[in-house]
Amino acid sequence: MSDLVLTVDEAADRLRVSRWTLYTLIRSNQLRTVKIGRRRLVPADALAECIRALLEVA
Repeated sequence: MSDLVLTVDEAADRLRVSRWTLYTLIRSNQLRTVKIGRRRLVPADALAECIRALLEVA
């Protein structure tokens, strides 16, 4: 079963970017996240959405 949500580190690993770059995507609203308690999590499908949006701009 695939993960529904990823930690910031897991999402950064999957996108092959640094944590800093991932947080930049989050702050610029290019990557959707959810907050559960104090943890910020990235829905797995949000990675694909982010890539598609970035491809449209490129």
